[in-house]
Amino acid sequence: MTDFSAIADRVLTGEPATRSEALATLAATDAQTFALVDAAARLRRHYFGNTVKVNYLVNLKSGLCPEDCTYCSQRLGSEADVLKYSWIKADEAVKQAGYGIAGGASRVCMVASGKGPTDRDVERVATMVEGLKEEHPQVEVCACLGILKDGQADRLKQAGVDAYNHNLNTSEDHYADICTTHTYADRLATVDKAQSAGLSACSGLIVGMKETDEQLVDAIFALRDLGGDSIPVNFLMPFEGTPLAGTWELTPMRCLRILAAVRLVAPEKELRMAGGREMHLRSLQPLALHVVNSLFLGDYLTSTGQSALDDLRMIRDGGFVVFGAENRDLVAEHEEYLRAHGVDLAQETATAPAPCGASGGCGGCSSGACGTHALAGEAGAGVRSANLRAPQVVVPEIRRRGVGTGTAPNF
Repeated sequence: MTDFSAIADRVLTGEPATRSEALATLAATDAQTFALVDAAARLRRHYFGNTVKVNYLVNLKSGLCPEDCTYCSQRLGSEADVLKYSWIKADEAVKQAGYGIAGGASRVCMVASGKGPTDRDVERVATMVEGLKEEHPQVEVCACLGILKDGQADRLKQAGVDAYNHNLNTSEDHYADICTTHTYADRLATVDKAQSAGLSACSGLIVGMKETDEQLVDAIFALRDLGGDSIPVNFLMPFEGTPLAGTWELTPMRCLRILAAVRLVAPEKELRMAGGREMHLRSLQPLALHVVNSLFLGDYLTSTGQSALDDLRMIRDGGFVVFGAENRDLVAEHEEYLRAHGVDLAQETATAPAPCGASGGCGGCSSGACGTHALAGEAGAGVRSANLRAPQVVVPEIRRRGVGTGTAPNF
């Protein structure tokens, strides 16, 4: 049986985990997983203490993408009924970012669908970033605009962008199975352009896309070798109307093992549990915080997420503090913020409604008509199923609120 504590001891001395140890991590039994999490937690605490970095997504342009990535609800030919809109205005982008900052986000991720930006698009984003930095000079900005051309990363850096997100998603030898309209090499080249311009590289994974353990380990080591600063781990959300609809390869324990493998291989990296965490980690999200040190607050690009208030409570209840707000009671602040926006928190607790979109729920977030749930969210948001014990029928809950709509966001 693999001694995960001994591996952690060695990693703490500066000796990296090996490929065989990473494979053993993924192959651990459910019974061994808690010892694995304990070992990974020692590394997490060594590098990041008890802080959790909070990030917030602003989807600047949704849908209408010419790429054929099989996992994506915005892909060419997607029949997923997601929000579709072109570029939002600069003042709207700043306004939307402000919702996340109010919830403790120290980094705003500004994202646009498409293969890559034109120079005009880069100027548009530069204007947004300059406006955001003027209003919130302390916040970090991460741009995610696709494949970059020469000079575009330099312009983003000049405008105040701090980081660039471009995920490798999977291993090189699996990449052609999930996308044919660009290559793995294209992605590596964009990460290189971002780093050469002085931007922090944020590059991660999407797991649960029929990759083997060997391919997953290949991808983890490739991300470590990129030299980026943060690794987001997304868990496949099998949107209806996409080629991977109905794909369900992950369990909560498997997700913990994947996160622990990344931590052992890249112990000093900001490790983020990203899209799909609510659907796949489910009740083990608080345990995952002992491995990861970062998360997204609120909704994702095209799907709903756990409410910001529930995230902040989860962080606090686990004995963690939000990075950059260590001496503030963000739960109390956010409760007051929601009350100021008309949310009756006592009523929310008393009625304990079902997740929006689930049987017995109000359905308001799906229809765009429920202002209260759009503000407060629900602990179970992000999944829709007639029976949560039958994971094969769980599908993502489509975002119908926030940017690109007339309904208040989940903040």
